[in-house]
Amino acid sequence: MRRTRLATLAASLVTTLAATLTLATAPAHAAPGDHYVALGDSYSSGVGAGSYTSESGSCQRSTVAYPALYAANVRPASYRSVACSGATTTSVINSQLSALSATTTLVSISVGGNDVGFASIMTTCVLYGTTECVAAVQAAEDKARTNLPTLLRNVYTGIRNRAPSARVVVVGYPVFYQLNTVCVGLSDTSRAKINEGINLVDDITRSAAQAAGFTFADVRSQFVGHQLCSYGEKWLHALNITNLGVSYHPTAAGQSAGYYPVFRNVAG
Repeated sequence: MRRTRLATLAASLVTTLAATLTLATAPAHAAPGDHYVALGDSYSSGVGAGSYTSESGSCQRSTVAYPALYAANVRPASYRSVACSGATTTSVINSQLSALSATTTLVSISVGGNDVGFASIMTTCVLYGTTECVAAVQAAEDKARTNLPTLLRNVYTGIRNRAPSARVVVVGYPVFYQLNTVCVGLSDTSRAKINEGINLVDDITRSAAQAAGFTFADVRSQFVGHQLCSYGEKWLHALNITNLGVSYHPTAAGQSAGYYPVFRNVAG
């Protein structure tokens, strides 16, 4: 009787192990892959990283932007980026959401910076000095508090309506400056105020994303030690007189070592 029970247990164990091995050796593509669409502004298109695709034109979509790196490494079932330099919440709604569908399973987006005038603020700060810089950032902060939550909610509602089953990752912005270092250019006061404004936009974006049931990918800590005025390798372009468009955008290293690992961690 005891031998019979042992034989039965042994047979059961062999069957279980065989089934486990079969599952373990099944090809990865046997599971359904993601259908991934990247939306957003220049931080998602990859301005500043170089290697832009010819089809993207002035949108400047880079083959080393974090969405493209994710597609190359993870190999989802399908991938499309419609992220575009200069995009605002309005242009995302009008020009990018049409890329989504009920079959979309993963969406990434960075947006909001252009709605509060990142580019014009940095121009003011560089050209006109501390007083004007602080005033420009403060005006942007006031605008962000008043308008940005509604603008983001409109975008997120549009995403959910078009891609009801998708995982949505909202990606934030890096803080530009490391403070309390010896650094030429803007005053310490201006740099601190600019950082304050970026932190506010990120915090508003995180709250809006979470309210929509989306995941917020916060890149701020990843960039620490690699910001402007830091002593490490810079992952952000400083002011570039010969190519103003790349100024204050992530380098290729900023995309691959800054943005990509944070996005990959939350996107799966």
